[in-house]
Amino acid sequence: MSVMRLESYAAGAWVAPSGDLKPLRSAVTGDVVAELGSQKLDFARMTDHARQVGGPALRAMTFHDRAFAIKALAQYLNDRRDALYELSYETGATKPDSMIDIDGGIGTLFVYSSKARRELPDDHVYVDGALEQLSRSGNFVGQHVATPLQGVAVHINAFNFPVWGMLEKLAPTLIAGVPAIVKPASSTAWLAEACFRMIVESGLFPEGAVQFIAGSTGDLLDRLTGQDVVSFTGSASTASMLRANPKIIGNSVRFVAEQDSLNASVLGPDAAPGTPEFDAFIKEVHREMTAKAGQKCTAVRRIFVPDAHRDAVTEALVARLEKTVVGNPRSEGVRMGALANLAQRDDVLEKAAVLGTEARRVFGDPDAFSVTDADAAAGAFVPPMLFSCDDPDGAQKLHSVEAFGPVSTIMPYRDLGHALKLANRGEGSLVASVFTHDPAVARQAVLEAGAFHGRLYFANRDTGKEATGHGSPLPHMVHGGPGRAGGGEELGGVRGVMHYMQRTAIQASPDLIAGITNRYVAGASTEEIEPHPFRLTFGELEPGRTLWAGPREVTLADIEHFAEFTGDTFYAHMDEEAAAANPFFPGRVAHGYLILSFAAGMFVEPAPGPVLANYGLDNLRFMKPVSPGDTLKVRLTVKQKTRRKDEYGEVRWDVGVYNQDGEQVAAYELLTMNAM
Repeated sequence: MSVMRLESYAAGAWVAPSGDLKPLRSAVTGDVVAELGSQKLDFARMTDHARQVGGPALRAMTFHDRAFAIKALAQYLNDRRDALYELSYETGATKPDSMIDIDGGIGTLFVYSSKARRELPDDHVYVDGALEQLSRSGNFVGQHVATPLQGVAVHINAFNFPVWGMLEKLAPTLIAGVPAIVKPASSTAWLAEACFRMIVESGLFPEGAVQFIAGSTGDLLDRLTGQDVVSFTGSASTASMLRANPKIIGNSVRFVAEQDSLNASVLGPDAAPGTPEFDAFIKEVHREMTAKAGQKCTAVRRIFVPDAHRDAVTEALVARLEKTVVGNPRSEGVRMGALANLAQRDDVLEKAAVLGTEARRVFGDPDAFSVTDADAAAGAFVPPMLFSCDDPDGAQKLHSVEAFGPVSTIMPYRDLGHALKLANRGEGSLVASVFTHDPAVARQAVLEAGAFHGRLYFANRDTGKEATGHGSPLPHMVHGGPGRAGGGEELGGVRGVMHYMQRTAIQASPDLIAGITNRYVAGASTEEIEPHPFRLTFGELEPGRTLWAGPREVTLADIEHFAEFTGDTFYAHMDEEAAAANPFFPGRVAHGYLILSFAAGMFVEPAPGPVLANYGLDNLRFMKPVSPGDTLKVRLTVKQKTRRKDEYGEVRWDVGVYNQDGEQVAAYELLTMNAM
């Protein structure tokens, strides 16, 4: 493998390293893999390029345009994974470890693209929440919206996931419409740079959308404004140093921090040896100790078990650890590779020694362990180390010092409340897991420990193989945690996109709100013209296009026929005396679904045409009873359009049903798929 000279990508051009070159070494052999330069980048030019070129180009695209580009990028990277796997081995990662990083990152792109196309509009403005009525007449209303920040996102990533860490930040940032400058950790930067080159080579995003720093950030943070965002993953000490930058404080720069934490796993009091929960717990803790050689911000550091099961847990974990082969990640049979570098190895050994002052080591001697197909001294190898603590209440360092490697400590507890108090002593974590089949145990865990953990993962016999695991952040769910864990959030679907957007409260007339959001709102002007809106294609329909249909009288015979036909003979429809005794009804009334059926009968245009399917309705409300003899009319208004495929799109219709006095009796939103 030839030595790579890592380049930065600034203002649309690759910049070669210069000055004193820093060698980056293989975690497995110690050989030089890459060189990192100390070139001085023009950060003023980079930030200007992002704000003036990349930002406007991204904002000219809709949310869906950007989401489709993210999907195409995922497909592009997916076809080139093998090259990334080869480079990943030199970080000390096994093939399964590399798949967590590389496949996990690509999978995150796919999920974000899909969620954005389902949950965000094919537009430039995101509508956040429902319309707020601010006046009695309805002529003055409020709406929260979100638009992209007009700055740049600075992504500072950690060494342990050079691909996933980069892609999980880029996905929501680019979908939001904000350009990014990526700064990977130096020790594994060759893998991040290789993936970033693929992003640039794909040509899927406009010029200025992404830039890359191989080396120091220099005075970059000094150039940030209130329109910019810093998203950081790494140590608490580095985060504190970056947060203290006067420009970040003075300009109220958004700072999203995801820090390492002392995550915990609790074996529930009901999960005795022999139960599926016990077996799943042992398997999961072992996996969390050894995957990525324990270099995961979500790895289990503290293991809480009922005192009565402490020996059984220790024996079961030691048995698994004894079968864990450590060595060259390219070699067959190796299950755990090396730490990222020698400095990381030294730090883990130092921290493990500190933990050893409050707990005894029951497995893993760093001075006497075997390594397969590698030199233990030349590579950054350590054995998995399991400790056991007799007095978790009296311990201090076990709840405050993290050895960022394959190191974990077993601690006994008296009862569940005791276990949760011990878990909370980590002062904020990214995740805690509880293995239980008892809903009461799960509820107590949420009530007593939820405030201290960004995610609570519950596993039992029911979740089985479909469960993703304690240490797997998912793009659908928030990743982050309070206190020691950084107090920030990443991922979480659209929640992650919102970190790069500004929520703005809009107060205006319904017509202006409709014009701003490009969707119909109650009280806005409508237009009723020929032809029937069901005869118009997706492209021909516009929000506000309306059809009034009816009238249709509701008779007692209709109600009785509907009851007999459907089997719905609820007393309010069939028994005059009982219905009149009900405080909601004047007597016998029409079924709600009869009203919906009559509404459809009034507005549907039966001929084949642009409407391909009716696939549901949302927000159904019955607002006033309909009595025999009432006459109904229906209003059908285009509320919103969302492109789904090249061939068709979703049309959301606002439907109102009214009686002969103009009183609204039902409201809902109809969803159809319409041909383009």
